Amino acid sequence: MNTIKKIGLVGAVAFALFTFNACGDDSSSTSASGENSALSSAVEDDASSSSINGDTSSVIPGSSSSVILSDSEGSSSSVKGSDTADVSSSSVIPDPDRESNSSSVKSSSSSAKSSSSVNSSSSVKSSSSSSVKRSSSSVAKSSSSGEYIPFDHSLTLAGARFVGEDAYHQFTDDRNGRSYYYITITGKDTSGNAASVTVMAENLNIGVDVLGTQDQTDDKVIERYCYNDDTTNCDRYGGLYQWAEMMQLPSACNNMDCSDRYDPSNHRGICPENWRILTYNDFYVILNSNGNTHGIEGLRSTFGCGGYNETGFSLVCSGYNWEYKYKNLDKGIYWFYPEESFSDSQNASGSFTGLSMTTVRKGSYNKSHGFTVRCVMSK
Repeated sequence: MNTIKKIGLVGAVAFALFTFNACGDDSSSTSASGENSALSSAVEDDASSSSINGDTSSVIPGSSSSVILSDSEGSSSSVKGSDTADVSSSSVIPDPDRESNSSSVKSSSSSAKSSSSVNSSSSVKSSSSSSVKRSSSSVAKSSSSGEYIPFDHSLTLAGARFVGEDAYHQFTDDRNGRSYYYITITGKDTSGNAASVTVMAENLNIGVDVLGTQDQTDDKVIERYCYNDDTTNCDRYGGLYQWAEMMQLPSACNNMDCSDRYDPSNHRGICPENWRILTYNDFYVILNSNGNTHGIEGLRSTFGCGGYNETGFSLVCSGYNWEYKYKNLDKGIYWFYPEESFSDSQNASGSFTGLSMTTVRKGSYNKSHGFTVRCVMSK
């Protein structure tokens, strides 16, 4: 009996110990579960962080790569695109008379640069970056292909079979660095006497741009119109000038008689130093030059102005500004002479020619029109 009691007591103790251990396991299991849960949570955070880093890392290879691109290639590449655009913009206006434009071009370039850095920061993958780079280079090519190339004025000149070898020479106008072709032409003047003139074979191009809807009224500077207010037209065809501007007289002279202020046979006006404004007598010598068998057509360029250019004078159909509107580009050309109309103080003498015209005359035109200018070397 005692033995049975002892066995019962031992069994009870063993059962208690077993129960205690089982409770400890539960606690341990709970704790492990909590740790696992915390670890799992940490892993989720890491995964989440990893997914953020993954995003960041997708942003990091992209962004970081984009930052690298931004600092070296990407931004640099987009800067190149932007710089090329600058080249294109500055060369749409490669004009010594419009240097002020370069500042606006620079500021637009810097805005292009800042927008490209925004684009860099938004790149997502390096492959995306490389597509940006390709895109940039295609922009560069596009910009390069769109770059303005100054017009080659030799294209409008006469061939050697008409004027002989080495008939043309060039000089540079020190005021803005532009060079001009010129030629000496021999013929007969209005009195029938043999005469010669050394004259520009292209239109004068100098001055600060003024919109075609406005008068040229700033008497402190030379002002010009460019056909359609486009400076590339000034480069190709020359500037267009109101009469008083051409003469470098006060703009008020467009509306009054100023004949006491100049010598109509020898007036420099806006021409370079040692050159003067073309007179009607000069024009007559050229029209009646030796070897010219086509009249006014012998003065017009074969390059887009329907002429034979036997004289080498090379008139181009540069259009004109008539009552503040641009007209007849590649169809006609007007020019003034340094003399006023006797009957109307608001008019001055000039001439006109155009495609298919076989005659020319001296007429009277409102001084406010914008016409081309040719200069003759002073003797």
